[in-house]
Amino acid sequence: MKMSKSLERWSPLLLLAIILFIWELGVRLFKVPDFIFPGPVQITQQFGQFTGALMDAAWKTFWVTMVGFGLSIVVGVLLGFLIGSSRLAYTAIYPLMVAFNAVPKAAVVPILVVWFGIGLGPGILTAFLISFFPITVNIATGLATLEPELEDVLRVLGARRWDVLIKVGLPRSMPYFYGSLKVSITLAFVGTVLAEMTAGDSGIGYLMQTAGSQQRLPLAFAGLVVIGVMAMLMYELFSWIEKRTTGWAHRGSQAI
Repeated sequence: MKMSKSLERWSPLLLLAIILFIWELGVRLFKVPDFIFPGPVQITQQFGQFTGALMDAAWKTFWVTMVGFGLSIVVGVLLGFLIGSSRLAYTAIYPLMVAFNAVPKAAVVPILVVWFGIGLGPGILTAFLISFFPITVNIATGLATLEPELEDVLRVLGARRWDVLIKVGLPRSMPYFYGSLKVSITLAFVGTVLAEMTAGDSGIGYLMQTAGSQQRLPLAFAGLVVIGVMAMLMYELFSWIEKRTTGWAHRGSQAI
């Protein structure tokens, strides 16, 4: 039992090591040029050679993503509360949001460049636009799926609609909220990098675009690794917070 738990704990790193080994072996075995598909060793070397550039670009991408993500939390929670608490708002707003979310964000970036110019603005707004929808949907779902029987009992006890939403609906929506945060933070990084590659003058996306145009694929892959690590760390942070604030919702099971 103890060995099984230990294996489960270390299984992600074990799987990663196996994938990296097969990747490096395949690149060496088939003698794939690094400007086509670099191996893990070549990518790792880029971190030693371009540490400063990668860290500077990573910091710019990180804080731009966090600003856009922060906006998505504020707007997503407010819209989710409105949609989940009002049938009229749900009927009027939700279809429009679905249609807007279906629009490819890559098609929106050039419009943002015209409006806000090249730089940080498109990155922040793209991160926001691509990440607020899951938060809105999950908050609205948590509020809208409140059991009618529970609401009836609370009404009989003298609770008003506002009391039901604030004191019961919102706490009940917290597991949905954290689930949406874990999805949205990864999407926010995607949005930022997309904007940086299209209309940026700094950040990981800009670095990857520049490296790719110069056929320096190992450096471009190093940028991908940095983005993956940042997204994974933020995902784990929200998972950690979720486990300590909504443990009551999982009945002893671990939050995903």
